[in-house]
Amino acid sequence: MQHRLEDNTRIRFLLPDEETALRTAIEAKCPEHLPEFVLALNTGLRLSEQYGLTWADVSIARRILTVQRSKNGSTRHVPLNRAALCALDDLRKQTGGTGFVCGGAPEPRRWFGAALADAKIAGFSWHCLRHTFASRLVMAGVDIRTVQELLGHKTIAMTVRYSHLAPKHTLAAVERLDAPQDSPTDTTTDTGASAQPTAQTVMLQ
Repeated sequence: MQHRLEDNTRIRFLLPDEETALRTAIEAKCPEHLPEFVLALNTGLRLSEQYGLTWADVSIARRILTVQRSKNGSTRHVPLNRAALCALDDLRKQTGGTGFVCGGAPEPRRWFGAALADAKIAGFSWHCLRHTFASRLVMAGVDIRTVQELLGHKTIAMTVRYSHLAPKHTLAAVERLDAPQDSPTDTTTDTGASAQPTAQTVMLQ
């Protein structure tokens, strides 16, 4: 399957009330596609990765699915949580466990677009489900390196975009400055010892 260009210029993720509305719309209009939506939310797979996935790439026993060739041209392994496993179980019943995991559909855009319209969600695409996966990991306190690995980003720079979504951790970092400081040591209180380096620094500037 040909890789589509990803929109990485902004981060748009699904809010809880939007997810509720979207699930309701999918269940009402096309319930057979709900497992595809759930799988995307819980794995962060790219559209081409998910719709190119075959059952030979899925190991329920090991709770891992394998992307044989990612956007970067490498193989990567994606762990499966309980929600993803349940979605795969539903998809297996639909497909008989053979061929493509998502039934051989080339893409979800037609039914997904209709569901978004019914849920009155604007400015959202399938790729935003990948942003949602990453954003929720960061907001749950997962470190950036692990998020990078789960997304299959080649460089950490792509993943760092999500770091601002961890406000509790950045707040905890600056709150350390509020903690009582240790008593000054002899080195820091010796004005004679500290005066000369300061003067040298000024002269070097």
